[in-house]
Order: sequence, then C-alpha cells, then structure tokens
Amino acid sequence: MVDTVSMRVGAGASRLRRSVAIATGLIAVGGLSVFAAGAGAAPQPTVDQVQARINQLTSQFDSVSEQLDQASQQLSAAQSKLSQVRVRLSHADAQFQATQANVAQTAAAAFEDTGATSVAGVLTSGDPSVVLQQGSLLMELSGSQNAETRQLLTDASQLASVEQETQRTESGIATLKSQLAAHKNSLGNLIATEKATLASLTVPQQQTVQSNSIGANGSSAPQPYSGPTSTQGGKAVAFAYAQLGKPYQWGATGPGSYDCSGLAQAAWAAAGVAIPRDTYEQWAALPHIATSAIQPGDLLYYDGEGHVAMYVGDGYIIDAPQTGMNVQKIPMNTSWYAATFDGAVRP
Repeated sequence: MVDTVSMRVGAGASRLRRSVAIATGLIAVGGLSVFAAGAGAAPQPTVDQVQARINQLTSQFDSVSEQLDQASQQLSAAQSKLSQVRVRLSHADAQFQATQANVAQTAAAAFEDTGATSVAGVLTSGDPSVVLQQGSLLMELSGSQNAETRQLLTDASQLASVEQETQRTESGIATLKSQLAAHKNSLGNLIATEKATLASLTVPQQQTVQSNSIGANGSSAPQPYSGPTSTQGGKAVAFAYAQLGKPYQWGATGPGSYDCSGLAQAAWAAAGVAIPRDTYEQWAALPHIATSAIQPGDLLYYDGEGHVAMYVGDGYIIDAPQTGMNVQKIPMNTSWYAATFDGAVRP
C-alpha cells in the first residue's frame, strides 16, 4: 500500500532493474558468503574486495527495503478495502435475508401445492449460491410472486459476488503479510552479513571502507535553514533540514524516523505535493530533469533507483542513508553517491 500513477520516461527500464534487484535481494540473501580468515579459510580479503561486497550489500538492502515499503503500502490499502467490503457484505447479506424471508412467507402455499419439498430448504438457506442454483425452479414456481423472486435472485447474486471479493481480499492480505515477514528477514540477514564482512578487517581498514560507503562525509548535526520558502521546492528543503539527526528506519515515514523514500515523500507532502511512497514508483511517475538543471528540492536517485536523496543546494544533499545512521547533509560528490547516480526528478 495503492494510488495509480501515470508511467513516464524510465518506467520500463525501472521495472526491469527492479525485477533483477528483487531476485538478488530476496533469493540470493541466503547464499551470501562472508569473508573469513583462519585455518583452511580463504585468504584475508583486501579493502577493495570488502568495499565491493559492502556496496553490493547496500544495493541489496535498498532494493529489499523499497520492496518492504511497497508491500506495507499494499497491505494498508488491502486492509482499508477489506473494511469497506465487509460493510458492503453486511448490507448485501441483510438485503438477501430480508428478500428471502419475504418470498418464503408469501410463496409457501404455492410451493407446497406443487409438492416441491426441496424449495423450502432453498428459501431458508443462508448460502446465496444454493438460491442461484435453483433459480430456474424458483421462477417456474413463483407464480404471482415473479417480481419478488427476481429480486431474490438479484440479491443472491450480489451477496455471492461480495463474498467472493471478501475472500480474495483476505487471501491477498495473508500473502502480503507473508511477503512482509520475508522482507524483514532478508533485511536482517543483509545487516548481519554487512557487520560480519566489516569485522573481517582491521579498524583502520574498516574506517577506509566506511569513508567510501553510503552516508560517508555527512553531518547529522541540526542546521538552520535560511533559504527561500516561497516555492514548493524551498518548503520541501526546509522540511528536510528540520529532520537532520533523526534516525534511519526502514519503512518509516516520520515524524520520528525515516527511510530514504519516506523522507522524500514527507518533505514534499509538507510542501503540499503528494508523491508515491517508494523510489521505484517515484522514479516512474515524476518528471525527469537533466543533471545540469538540478534545483533545491529535486530528488536524486541512486543504485538502480533503489535509493533517493534530496538536493538542497550548494552541492549538498540530505539523505536518510541506512540502518544505524541518521538523516544527514552530505556532499553530493561523495564517492558512493557519485558512482551510483541514476538521475533526478522534480515533483
């Protein structure tokens, strides 16, 4: 959980990349190996090897995290739909039972005269499919109650349709809950693997790797925003500044914590603009702009559209990088961001 958005430039490529990312993030997680040293183990990895693995894990984390966001949104929408369908189900059931009782009462004598003893059971069954199966017989025996019998069949059809919709929605919710559990488990595995991979290095080597990773060279210290707020982009930037120092949490949309796309969505909502929840839908739905035309408030996408940050001017972005880090203001030319940049959009 979901709003339908018009697909624009890059949507097809985004779906392809997303499919590859999902397969990597969800299927391959269980097979990720961890560098290790010791008797009979592989040689001690180099810093470059570990850096490559950390970058790979970051990509997988972003992909799975965005899939978690998508499943969460879909679950929320499905639960809302289920509430609405249950109201309709209650109304349809009440209407069916009232019409059924009316037909049964007024037509009892006529049905008894025909000797059709099974009709009484049909007219007291709470299952609309039973009534529909015997529709021809009911119409044949209805006599002067022809209009009432037609209404009964109409009500039975309506109730059966709503019952099926309820079952489909409940089944969809169960599937989404299962997907959410799988996503959360995958994220936990990725985080544990990253920690184990870093642990294979010395402290100085770890610092070298982390200095080239997502969120490096950033500052989460609160900073006042003194720029303009007369435009929607300016309002979005002002909101992003106010979130500096708040923790990253996958699936979070504020106000106490955020993931990357949750921060982007909340910032633009504060400016009065609704945008999709996850990075893939944002990238597909929002107008793309040239890198040379980037302005404060624009959203910059990275790593196969699996990550998003906001450009805030003067060569800086504000980003919710990853688990264990806070919302930060970061130079946009920091190595990870420069190496994985995909493009920009303007809501």
